[in-house]
Amino acid sequence: MNNYGQQSNYVEDPDETVAERSPEPIFTTPVDLVYGLDDKPPLRETLFAAVQHVLASFIGIITPSLIIGNTLELAPQDRAYLISMSLFVSGIATLIQVHKIGPVGSGLLSIQGTSFAFIGPIIGAGTAAIAGGATPTQALGLIFGMCFLGSFIEMIFSQFLETISRIITPLVTGTVVMLIGLTLINAGVLAIGGGALAQQNGTYGSAQNLFLSLLVLAIIITLNTRRNTFLRMASIAIGLIVGYILGLFLGIVDLSRLGQMSLFSLPIPFRYGFGFNPTAFIPFAFLYIITTIESIGDLTATSVVTGQPIQGKTYFRRIRGGVLGDGINSLIAACFNTFPNTTFSQNNGVIQLTGIGSRYVGYFIAGIFTLLGLFPIVGGVLQAIPQPVLGGATIIMFGSVAAAGLKIIASIEIGRRETIILATSLGLGLGVAFAPDLLTGLPPLAKNIFGSGISTGGLCAVTLNILLPGERR
Repeated sequence: MNNYGQQSNYVEDPDETVAERSPEPIFTTPVDLVYGLDDKPPLRETLFAAVQHVLASFIGIITPSLIIGNTLELAPQDRAYLISMSLFVSGIATLIQVHKIGPVGSGLLSIQGTSFAFIGPIIGAGTAAIAGGATPTQALGLIFGMCFLGSFIEMIFSQFLETISRIITPLVTGTVVMLIGLTLINAGVLAIGGGALAQQNGTYGSAQNLFLSLLVLAIIITLNTRRNTFLRMASIAIGLIVGYILGLFLGIVDLSRLGQMSLFSLPIPFRYGFGFNPTAFIPFAFLYIITTIESIGDLTATSVVTGQPIQGKTYFRRIRGGVLGDGINSLIAACFNTFPNTTFSQNNGVIQLTGIGSRYVGYFIAGIFTLLGLFPIVGGVLQAIPQPVLGGATIIMFGSVAAAGLKIIASIEIGRRETIILATSLGLGLGVAFAPDLLTGLPPLAKNIFGSGISTGGLCAVTLNILLPGERR
C-alpha cells in the first residue's frame, strides 16, 4: 500500500539485490492505472496506447530536423534523410530506455525523441561553418561530431547527479529553459513569413503566408481549449495536417521529388563525416548538462504517474539508468546522423489519459518509430510542409518551451538574489541573441563561447549562483 492507502503498482526489479528492494516507501500521488508498469495489456489496448504516444510525440521528434534542415538550406534528399533518421533513432532509443539493458535505461514507459534544446547551437555552428567555406553536408559532419563527443558528458554526469543538482539548481535550469524557447522565437517568426526562400523571392510576409500560419496557430489554440484530452494532445498534428492540405490546394507543397527517393532508407553511420570545433563545442557541452537536469524531472514525473517510488535506492537507480540511457542514445543519434535525444514529457499525459503505464507498450512505440524511419517517403512528405504552416506550429511550441522554464522558476521562492540572477542572465542571453554584432570586436574564441544566447545566459546563471551569497534555489 502507498502513503495514500492505495495499492501500489510497483513491481520488484529482478536486477535489484535483496537489500535494495522495498522496505522503501513510495512517496507519490495517487494513481489510477488500468495496467501497471510490468503488466501486459491485451493487444488492442496496447496498440491503442502506443498510437496515442506516437501521435503525442511524432511532431516533436521531426520538428528539429525540419528547422535545422531548412535553416542550413540542405538538399531535399538530405532533409528527408535527417527526418527518417530522427524517427529511426527515436525507436531504437525508446527501446533502450524502456527495456533497460543492465544499468542503461530507466525501465519506465519513457519515450525518447529529438531535443529542442540544441537547435540554437546546432544552427549557429552550422551557419558559421558554411560561412567559413564548408558545404552544408560538411557542416552536418561537424555538428554530429560535436554531438557525439558531448554525449559522454551526460553519461559521466549520470553518475554524479546529487553533486550536480547542488550547482545547477531549478533557478539555473529554469533560466536556461526559458532562454532556449525565447531565442528560438526568431526561427518561428522567420518560418511564419515564409522562410529564407520567401525572403529571396520577395514573398516573405505575404498575406497568404500569414493567413496559413495564423490558421494553424488558431487551430492549435482552439483544440487546446477543448475538454477532449485526445484533441488537446493531437492539436499540433491536426493543425499541421489542415495547413498541409490547404497548402496542397494553394500549390505551395512541392511533392515532385518523391518519385526520386529510394523505397528504403539504409541507416549509414557517420554518413556526413565527423568533425569538431572546440570553441563551438562549449554551448553543446553546457546543454548536455542542462539536459541531464531536465531528464531527471521527466523521469520523476513518469515514476509518479506509473505509481513508482520517487525516493530511495530504486528511484535513484532508475534516474541514473535513465540519464545514462539519454547519453548513450544521444551518442547513437550522432552516429546515425540525427540530433541529441532526450526523454519526452508529453507522454506522461498519455499515461494518465489511457490509464496504461505498462513498459510493454513501449516496445510497440519503438517498433512504429523504427519502421517509419526506414522508409524515406515519410521524410519526403514531411519535409514538404510549407514554411508558414510549420511556423504557425513552432511559434507556440517554442513559446511553450519558454513557459516551461517559467514554470520551473515559479516552483521556487523568488527573492532579491534570485531576481538578480534571473534578470542578468536573461538580459545578457537575449541581448546576445538579438544583437549578435555586439561581439564583433572579440577574439574568435570568445565569439564562439558567447555567440549563443543560451550559453551566455546559462554560464551567467551558473556563475552568479556559485558566487552570490545566500541559499541556492
